[in-house]
Amino acid sequence: MSGSALQHRDLPHVPLADLMARAGTVRDDAHGRRVTFSPKVFIPLTMLCRDRCGYCTFAQPPARLDSPYLTPEQVLAIARAGAAAGCHEALFTLGEGPEDRYPVAREWLTEHGHASTIDYLAAMARLVLDETGLLPHANAGALSRADLATLRAVAPSQGMMVETLRDDLDCHRGAPDKVPARRLATLEAAGELGIPFTTGILVGIGEDVDDRVEALEAIAASHRRHGHVQEVIVQNFLPKAGTAMHGAAPCPTDDFLQAIAMARLILPPDVHLQAPPNLSDDFGHLLDAGIDDWGGVSPVTADHVNPERPWPALDRLREVTEARGFSLAPRLTIYPERAIDPDRWLDPATRFAVLDRSDAEGLGRDDPGGLFPEQIKAAVEAGTGAEVVQIGRRNTAWYSGAPVEPTVLVPASGRLGWYGPVGEVLEGVLMGQEVGEDEITTLFSARGAEVAAVAQVADELRRAVVGDVVTYVRNRNINYTNVCTFKCRFCGFSKGPLSLNLRGTPYLLTLEDIQGRVLEAVGDGATEVCLQGGIHPDFDGDYYIDVARAVHDVAPEIHIHGFTALEVTEGAKRLGEPLADYLRRLMDAGLKTLPGTAAEILDDPVRALLCPDKIDTDEWLDAHRTAHSVGLRSNVTIMFGAVEQPRSWARHLVRTRALQKETGGFTEFVPLPFVHMAAPIYLQHKARRGPTFREALLMHAVGRIAYRGWIDNIQVSWVKMGHGGAAQILQAGANDLGGTLMDENISRAAGASHGTMMDEAGFRSWVAPLGRTLEQRTTLYGRPELAPTP
Repeated sequence: MSGSALQHRDLPHVPLADLMARAGTVRDDAHGRRVTFSPKVFIPLTMLCRDRCGYCTFAQPPARLDSPYLTPEQVLAIARAGAAAGCHEALFTLGEGPEDRYPVAREWLTEHGHASTIDYLAAMARLVLDETGLLPHANAGALSRADLATLRAVAPSQGMMVETLRDDLDCHRGAPDKVPARRLATLEAAGELGIPFTTGILVGIGEDVDDRVEALEAIAASHRRHGHVQEVIVQNFLPKAGTAMHGAAPCPTDDFLQAIAMARLILPPDVHLQAPPNLSDDFGHLLDAGIDDWGGVSPVTADHVNPERPWPALDRLREVTEARGFSLAPRLTIYPERAIDPDRWLDPATRFAVLDRSDAEGLGRDDPGGLFPEQIKAAVEAGTGAEVVQIGRRNTAWYSGAPVEPTVLVPASGRLGWYGPVGEVLEGVLMGQEVGEDEITTLFSARGAEVAAVAQVADELRRAVVGDVVTYVRNRNINYTNVCTFKCRFCGFSKGPLSLNLRGTPYLLTLEDIQGRVLEAVGDGATEVCLQGGIHPDFDGDYYIDVARAVHDVAPEIHIHGFTALEVTEGAKRLGEPLADYLRRLMDAGLKTLPGTAAEILDDPVRALLCPDKIDTDEWLDAHRTAHSVGLRSNVTIMFGAVEQPRSWARHLVRTRALQKETGGFTEFVPLPFVHMAAPIYLQHKARRGPTFREALLMHAVGRIAYRGWIDNIQVSWVKMGHGGAAQILQAGANDLGGTLMDENISRAAGASHGTMMDEAGFRSWVAPLGRTLEQRTTLYGRPELAPTP
């Protein structure tokens, strides 16, 4: 039941327990059981202020400050410390219009070439954005439309507390910027400019409950006009020494909880509701009253507005949140609804900075470590690796292909995270229910203890289906050309006149070159060669038949696993031949199975961004349907983490599962995390930097759950995930390590750094500590006659 079922004027008369229960229901219906927070640093740009508020300890006179403003060097030092600690937000706090009150402020600004405090704020926000990647949030008070527009170009979000609409409070005497009409005008102008905005009320400064209702109604009305109020803060007054209100009573707890619950019921449900955890001793009760966000929590800087109240440690915040049945997730300065709609809500100058720190849901990336803007230059000698290298400040957060160990998400003991929507889906899975698109999307939203729960269920299913054996295949990749007529925007491998990026050295192996590599692979004990390459403009469909025949002629016993759905579709098209007939000719030449690559994301709106001239979803599915009909087995891949959201992942799994039910031709599911560093779409600032480790682990675990009963084998790409990542994913539903991959060039060309070959001893060193048995397999998951004894 929402607040509209009651007149707002009646809300103060509802018993507090009932009011909070109603608020909690509205919160759950609108935002689920996830609570967010913003990992941030506070940058107190200036503590001078022309206002004299009776409760404020932030504002100081010039005599108490070493300098009227922080210098650019000081600003950058704070921001860099925050970025290194894994923060996403730089909250600029400052007094309002200090140059109008203090000559020293005006002189400092003039001396440093700035027309106003807002002008200097914009310059520092741009500096922080460019140098550290932290997203500025400008909390500059009541501003003109022009000042708001100036800041929109450098700050993804802005904010200003309305506080109250009472115009006769003693605490606001001598505070011209706290005039209610001025605050409301700023709120309205922000809406007209499409600025994601934070506002709120301050409870207990002399206003009464009816005043709180009036202020919340005004905020709600502005949001209904413009849709820009992303969050409302309900903050409780606490007296501070050295202020005019030092002797005033603190806001009573019940009044504070009532104000939070009323806010949830008065505000439109899509508005997020926040209360600061450091201002309440028992902050878990704030969840009971209806909040869904903890606001900014800094591991680096104090709350400069309330310095006497330290932030709760993140572990404590998570503990309190999960104890009440919620999951905890970091967010950006803007909420995900706006982060995934940048054309409406973000200035072009800030869009990539937001994208670069986003996960697939538009929340903040949750891998620990530093995340800085990447600077690149051409590699001196690329070889088979990426033709660009990162320079400057190095990132320490995990990404696909990086030489960085991921955070430990599994294993976990006990059934943790069995609550809320994720827990409900998992309970259904254990009862034998098949997950659909909505349930799969829900599982991908898992956070914290929920992730361990999803992994635990997936691993139970793995054990039941394939036992404790971990398999691998001895193989060699042969990428016969990197010249391609298609313009896949995620590919750092293809080169040629139509290439979107990089300098590159195009190549085309001769049939003799390919045969030589096949013989080397046979000599090394390989049972499979994997053949993939670009779509060369000179190829006709017979080229692939010639390649297959050349391999078969020199090594008739080796399994030829080759040619993507794109390659065989294009080959048949260039010959004007039905695909089924063409595939039979390939089989006669020696082809045994098809890889599942070229799938990327089987959701056409995403494909339009990643590979607009490539085969579409139905064509990929039809190619594999046809392959299965003529006796070729294949696998399912997904290339994830670039531009898409989890809903598209779910559609991919559901559509491929439906085909498997029809044909039974897929042997395995192979998630392939997007490797970003040398990918054209990332270099063009139009993609994320791949999935987070949480997302990568969930892709394997959710795949195991979604394909239960239909695809038994889940493979982890060790080239993209590394040792530490692969070891965890083997405990989250995966049972296969893929191939030894002599000459794996495609991932390395995109920036992966985990090497080009693995041997049995290396795989065994990964598997043995998990208590699992390593076995060599064939491409079709049989056992080769000469496989080494485990």
